[in-house]
Amino acid sequence: MRDYCIRTATPDDVDGARSVMLDTVYRDFGTGYVPRWHRDIIDLHGAYVAPVRHTLLVAVDPRDGTVAATAALDARGPAHPPNPRHVAERYPSGETAQLRRVYVRPEDRRQGLARRLVAGLLDFAVADGGYRSAYLHTDPSVPGAEAFWRSLGKAVHDEREEPGGGQGIIHFEVPLP
Repeated sequence: MRDYCIRTATPDDVDGARSVMLDTVYRDFGTGYVPRWHRDIIDLHGAYVAPVRHTLLVAVDPRDGTVAATAALDARGPAHPPNPRHVAERYPSGETAQLRRVYVRPEDRRQGLARRLVAGLLDFAVADGGYRSAYLHTDPSVPGAEAFWRSLGKAVHDEREEPGGGQGIIHFEVPLP
C-alpha cells in the first residue's frame, strides 16, 4: 500500500484536482460537465481555496506527485430547490459543513483515501468552530457511493422513496468528531 500524502491543496494541486473531478463526472456520473451542478470544479480556488471557512484536500501519490483523490468542504447548505425543503431547512448555510467532491481515481481506490480525506474535512469543520453539522448528498447509482456514505453517516432522506423518485439522491448527515 502506498503512503499517499493527504494535505490542503496548494495552487500547484488545483489543476490535478480539477482533472480528478472532471474525469469523475464524465466517467462515473456519465453526465459530463454540467455548469449548474459543477461550476465549482472550474473555479476551485474561488470555491474552496480562497474562502476562509472552505477547504479543498487532496491525496497525492508519492510515486509521481499527482493528485489521486479530492475532497472539499464549504459552508453552503443544500439549496431548495432542487433539494427537498425540509433538508434545506435542517442544514442551513453558515452552520452546515457540506462535504463535496470526494472523488478517487479508479486506479487509486481501495486504499482508504476517501475515508482519510473525509476525516480531514471533519477535523477542519470542528476546528472552524462554527459548524453544527456535516451534510452531503450522493448519487446511489455510482458504484460504492451509497455503501461508503452509510458506513460514515446516517441517511436523513432518500429521494428514491418519494413519489416519482425525486432526483434519486440520498442525503446524509455525518457526525462531527
